[in-house]
Formats: sequence, C-alpha cells, structure tokens
Amino acid sequence: MWIIDSYYRNGHVELWERGKQGRTTLHRIPWTPDFYFQLPDADAHWQMIEALSEQYSILECQFGTVYGTCHGYRASAGRQVADAILEQTCNVARLYNVDSRPEHRYMAEHNLFPCGEPGESRFSPDFSLPDRVLEIEVLENPYATPECRSVRVTNRESGIVDLLFGDEKTVITDLSGIVSSCDPEVILFPGADIWVPRVVAKARHYGLDPPFSRSGMFRRIDATSYVSYGRTEYREGSLMPDGRLLIDTRTSFNYREGGLFGVLLASRLTGLCPNLAARFTAGTLISGYEVYEALLRGIAVPYRKTDAEDLRNVNGLRACDRGGMMFQPVPGLYEDVFQIDFTSLYPSVIVLYNLSPETVTNPEKPGFLPAVLAPLLELRCRTKQLKKTIPHYRGADSILKWMLVTCFGYTGYKNAKFGRIEVHERITSCSRDILIRSKEIAEEEGASVLHGIVDCLWLRGPGREHLKARIEEETRLLTELESYDWLVFLPMPDGFGAYNRYYGRLNDRSVKIRGIASRRGDTPEYIQRVQTEMLDLLGTASSRCEINEVSSAVRERYRDASDGLRTASPQEMAIHRQVSQLDYSRNCLEASAVRACKAAGIQVSPGMEIGYVVRDARKWAVDLSWEADGFDLAYYQGLLDRAWREIEFSLDMAARGGTGPM
Repeated sequence: MWIIDSYYRNGHVELWERGKQGRTTLHRIPWTPDFYFQLPDADAHWQMIEALSEQYSILECQFGTVYGTCHGYRASAGRQVADAILEQTCNVARLYNVDSRPEHRYMAEHNLFPCGEPGESRFSPDFSLPDRVLEIEVLENPYATPECRSVRVTNRESGIVDLLFGDEKTVITDLSGIVSSCDPEVILFPGADIWVPRVVAKARHYGLDPPFSRSGMFRRIDATSYVSYGRTEYREGSLMPDGRLLIDTRTSFNYREGGLFGVLLASRLTGLCPNLAARFTAGTLISGYEVYEALLRGIAVPYRKTDAEDLRNVNGLRACDRGGMMFQPVPGLYEDVFQIDFTSLYPSVIVLYNLSPETVTNPEKPGFLPAVLAPLLELRCRTKQLKKTIPHYRGADSILKWMLVTCFGYTGYKNAKFGRIEVHERITSCSRDILIRSKEIAEEEGASVLHGIVDCLWLRGPGREHLKARIEEETRLLTELESYDWLVFLPMPDGFGAYNRYYGRLNDRSVKIRGIASRRGDTPEYIQRVQTEMLDLLGTASSRCEINEVSSAVRERYRDASDGLRTASPQEMAIHRQVSQLDYSRNCLEASAVRACKAAGIQVSPGMEIGYVVRDARKWAVDLSWEADGFDLAYYQGLLDRAWREIEFSLDMAARGGTGPM
C-alpha cells in the first residue's frame, strides 16, 4: 500500500493509504508495542520479575543485538515500566526497543514503508509522486499581525489560483472549503508552523471544522532548541494533520534541499512518515534509517546505551585520531586547476573497512553499519550520475548526501543507537591515510597539490583522468573530477590561505563559490546581489588575461553599488542570524535584535533566526527587518567593502601576471 501518513494512537497503528482512484483510506490496526530487557543476574531480581508478571506479559526469550544473541525477557508494557526497571535495578538492566516510535517499529517488523507500492524497492530512485498538491500562502507577516485575512491558494494539478480576502472567519471558511473540495494529498505552506496552529485555533473558536486534517485531529511537535556540532539550532513547534503531508516550505531544510521528491525518498528510506521526514534533521533521518534497518533485520535497538567508549589510558587517548587531514593553500589565482573529490568519503570508509561498534574488537565479523550503509552509498552513486542529465534527481541526491554526511558524526555521538567513539576515530584515521596517499600518488604522477581538505584535493598538472583512475584503484574508493579554468584561494587576515573560502570558473562556465559573502546566509540581500553580479562578470572570463579584460567592468559595478547604497531599500539590508542565547553579557547586534523582538511581543528561543537592520552600529541600535525605515550607511558600506575585497583580490592577482600565486 502507498502510505501517505502513519502514527500510533489509542492502542492502534493508523495508516492512511493513498488509493489508485484518488481515494485515501484509513486502516486502524490494533497493536501493542513491547520491549526487551536483560539482567546481569536475573536471580537477584526475581521479586521484580514476579511483580511485573502479575500486571504484564513477561516472557523469557532470546533476542538479537549487533553484538550477538542475548538471553533476557520480553515485556508487553510501555516506557514508564522500562524506566521503572532501570530504577529498580540501579541502571544495571539493559533495555531494548523502548523508545522506538511504535508505528515505526510496526512498519519495520511488517516490512512496510511509506510512499511505495507493494513489491517496490525502498532503494529505487524511481517512484510515483502524489498528484493532488495544494500550495497555500498567507500573504501577511505573521509577526506583524495575528490574523489570517489574505491567502493565496494554488492547485498544482489544475493550475487554478484562488485569492482569499476579507475578515478572518470568511477567509478560514473559504480555505476549508477549497481544501475539502480539492482533497489534496500534499499541502505546501510557507510559514505553516506558525500559521497552522493559529488557523486551527481560530477555526475552533468560530465553530468551524479545522482545515488541513482528514480526521480533524492533529499531532503536535513541540518547539525545541538544541546544540548540533557546537551550534545552537531551533525547531519551530508544529501541528501535523492526519492523513495528509503538510510541509512548511520555509523552515523545512529537507524540503529546501530535496524538494517534495527528496522528502518522500527520505520517508521511504527511514520508514518514518513524510510529515516527520520533512521536519527532522538529517542526523535524525540517518538515525531513523539505522533503527528501521535494525528492526527489519530482527536486531533490538538499545535504550540508554552504555558502550559509547571503552576505558583507555592517557597514552591511548593521545594516540587516537580526532579529525580529518587538511593542507593549507597559498593564496592566489591559479589557472588550469582540477579537483578530485571522494564520493561520500566517510561512509565509504565505514563500508570499505568494515567499521561498526561490534567490529572494534572483532574486525572479522560482518558489521551492522557497513551492511546498512552500503545500499545508501550505491543509491547515492546512482543519483549523482542521474542528476547530471536529469535535474529531477537533484533533490534525491542532496538528501542522500546529507544523510551520509551525518552518519559519520553519529558514530561519535554518545547517545547514538549504533555509535562508538573508537569507530569515529578509526574513520578519521583511515581518511587521513587516504588523503595523504592520494597526495603522494598525485606527486608521483607529476601533479602539484594546491590545497586539500578531508575528502578532496586541488591540483595542477598533467594526466588528470589517469591520476583519478590510479587514486581510485589504490584507495578502492570512487571519486569525482572537476576542472577549473581558474581558481582563487583567498587569504585570511594573517595572510595565510583560508581553508574554506574560494571561488573559480569551472570548465562548464559556471562559477563555484565557497565561504564568501554571496554564499553566507547572513549577508544582506543588496550585498549578496552585488557580489553575485561581479562573480557573473568574472565568470565570462576563461583565463587570467580575460579577467584583466573584464576588470574595469567589475570595478565599475562595485562603484555603482557603492553610489547606490544610499538609496537602497532598508529591507534589502536585513541581516538574518541565529541567536545562540537570550541573555548577553555585553552589547552586540544580536542582543539588540533579541530585545527588539521581545519589545514587539515575539517570543524568542535560542537557535531562532532573527532578521534585523542595523540603524546605528555605534549604539548597537537595530530595527526588526519589516519595521526598518532606514539604516546605518557607514556600517553597510563596510560590509559592501568586505565583499568587494574578496573580488578585488582576484583582479589584483590577474593584474600581476604570471601563473602562480601572489
């Protein structure tokens, strides 16, 4: 069955099936989840087992884990009972399948997955998409007004666009009518996580049936702030409707990266319903995928695991690896450069070297992580080739890229279900050896290494195709080759080359950029546009000499932008940044932005993105982006000049002549 939604409620797994004749059917299946537990000394806890047996079904059994078969008990009870067992045994009990989502576990144990027909492979990049897609956009600023009085509704299937205006009750009534008559399978709604709770609450206030949900019911995800890779992130709370996929296209990272196709692929792979696949991070997706694969294979999923890292002495800690390899570039403008990039290096290392928690002490044993990541890698290699000629596959490739990127980080996360720090360290150790050996091979073939960072090398020299083939043969890993007409490595303030700030023209005449102003999310729109236009001019040049020819046009574009800054719209100067905290010990722009939000009645949480315009940098004065009617000209001139210097560097290098760096 093609499942568009799934959840667990009142002792039932509820599956919404998308029918072939356009009808959507609800299947309610009685199901009671259970869990396993293992005791190091069952005799010492016989009283607890007897007491549990009087209230719940407790059966002695054997069950599988990644480390092998265990002897223990199967309890038909919920998480509260599991936590009570931990407390009663002073945390010596080992529990499994406690915190797996019930519907997720049901799907895995019954070999079901969302968004797929019977007999289909989860790992196929070709599958049907829903036909009935509705786009809804509230035309008002949710922070400026609490009422929904103007809405645009677009029916993708028919192409009909409805504009709804009037008092709030009338607009919600009309919106409910359109949703009911169109009966969409998917609703794409920018700002849904803010507007849907409001619309649902107002509909009930007016005595109307809430739109969006097929059953009239919703599941809630609470807002939360969390830290990921040292950065504070924020996830907006949301309401998920029964029986439909509702995506906030503004906040969903997975939708922005993969579109509807990517979200549905993530759902198929992880076994999570599409509503969750659209909202979860890439790390949660890869964790969900691993859990689904474990349950599918009859492997119990640990709860509050204790094998994150073995005890080691100081010498062992000093010897372990803690990061990837990098070679620092010399700043400059280089011609005829090529880049060799390993495809999904870290997950490829996991598969190639059989790295998994259970193989740390038993390397000959087939590992769980290599077995479950291998199909993802194969699919990524396929979509990476397909997207070169068929843009439809770009979303799938992007989702796979992010899932595979985060699988490495999860091996070192102490709470990851199948993580272990020794595996994390072994991956970085192998990748460092691979990059160093690749550098040696390149130099043996007569190429010079300009830069290298973790999984790719930038080189100049002959025989690039031969070099690529030799690196793949010796490392047993796939690579991608990109060729540049010219490439610029930018300097840091101390004059040394920056690791991750560069741009250059590829052989297909496109310009690739990393780390500069137009790539950064906090760059004001005006400055971002100006730098992009200057890069477009540089992109017409195929050599150092041609860069000299367009230099005057690039410089003129900067002068025009500088002259036009005074009359630019304040909204084009909005800076969008995530605030890591709410209380600041010193004055800064982010602190002023937080205070401005609070003054406007906007609740701010750590990790939330705030848009503001700097009114007076010397006084740390800012306005919220939609309220700004002016800006600090000197401050924004400084930002424009900083973006200009990133471009000017290449013009100066071209003017110096020669073929090497500055």
